[in-house]
Amino acid sequence: MFTEDIAEKVLMNPLREGADELYVAASYATHTMLSWFLTNLELHQHQTLRIAMMIGMVPYNYLSVTVHDGFCALVRPPYPPQVERVECSYLYDYPAFHGNLYVWKKNGELFKAFMGSAPFIQSALTQHNVQESMTECDPEEAWTLYDSLIGRSIYCNHVEVEEYVQLVPSHPVLDMELNLVAGLDNYESVTLSLVTRNGSPGNRSGLNWGQRPNRDRNEAYIPLPRVVASNGFFPPSYLHFTAITDDRKQLTLRVEQQNDKAITTPERNSDLGEYFRNRLGLPNGAFVTRNDLEAYGRTNVTFYKLDDETYYMDFSV
Repeated sequence: MFTEDIAEKVLMNPLREGADELYVAASYATHTMLSWFLTNLELHQHQTLRIAMMIGMVPYNYLSVTVHDGFCALVRPPYPPQVERVECSYLYDYPAFHGNLYVWKKNGELFKAFMGSAPFIQSALTQHNVQESMTECDPEEAWTLYDSLIGRSIYCNHVEVEEYVQLVPSHPVLDMELNLVAGLDNYESVTLSLVTRNGSPGNRSGLNWGQRPNRDRNEAYIPLPRVVASNGFFPPSYLHFTAITDDRKQLTLRVEQQNDKAITTPERNSDLGEYFRNRLGLPNGAFVTRNDLEAYGRTNVTFYKLDDETYYMDFSV
């Protein structure tokens, strides 16, 4: 049994040993953890990976809209270069599954398996402030258990998934149709400027980060002042978090770069740039100017912290 470095032992070490298929049946799971895993794959493997995961407590606790939308986005191609396929399914019928099972295959054969208390969420697998325990188990028995659950599951992107799975609001504030701003006043917030000290977006930074040779011109980041980066408002740089936007889009973000100076979309840095260019009415890849922001009516963006992994991002006029 082990209680430390769980992500390394359960997820990363098998990759280094050549495993190429991962099957997860977890009581709880989040798209932010899957995003974290996909982003970190390139550091630990040389072969392409197939991933299939199942969330087991859905019949009992239902599923949040935020998590569901996040999984649907991640299973949609194109995948990162090191990933061949990603699947996500929900157990929709009783009995719910409260275990946490991680089964690895290598070259089509069962390779290793782990079971224990750690669900597929960032706080359980990557942080040290929650006590979880895992143990290596027999791969044949683990696969038999995993396989027995498949018949009661449905893919997250199935056209009829909402007939089998009850989706609930991610957070009470996100389900409000009226007085949204008044409701947000109760939450901690920060406003981040999209322009530099000279009053314009950076020529090759911020929203124009991709305006460099041989880069995707949509690449962008939100500048993060040092005082905000160090005050604990956002999660540590190795964790991913969700931002629900005022126009009801969803972005998976993280803090990164030297001295944590930027907020980016970790899967593709261009996703954030595409989002802002769309809001500003600009074509993909366009250079963003002060005039563009003023014509839209705003030169900053406000984040409201709803919980440790969920934020509301307001770029409304």
